[in-house]
Amino acid sequence: MSRPERKPHFTTEERSAMRERVRELKARPRVNKPDGADAALAAIAAMSPADRAMGERIHRIVTASAPALSPQTWYGMPAYASDGKVICFFQPAQKFKTRYATLGFSDRANLDDGEMWPTSYALGDLTPAGEARIAALVKKAVRP
Repeated sequence: MSRPERKPHFTTEERSAMRERVRELKARPRVNKPDGADAALAAIAAMSPADRAMGERIHRIVTASAPALSPQTWYGMPAYASDGKVICFFQPAQKFKTRYATLGFSDRANLDDGEMWPTSYALGDLTPAGEARIAALVKKAVRP
């Protein structure tokens, strides 16, 4: 009796993201790097035009709303960390071939609100109201 053919557990895009994360970890110097903004901006610059425009706006909003967060990359995506721990990140649509980009928050973000709350937001067109909402979420995420 032959074994059934096994399907891969991860998609090509997921495996690529994992390889990017390994490269990021290997590239880190042994001493703390003061700023990963160059890597985050390079990740944004490498995006498709629509994702790049959104990523640049998200970068400006996050860095203005929470200047204490340090830009870096996380699985090849622009991310913003406190004490080396990711608080939020921008996932471009092209990353996993989805129809929209997302702004995600880690479990370290202080977004708790009762029994259940969102930790990821789909991003369409960013209006001034949407930008204000993102700024408020980022500020809430980093408060003690």
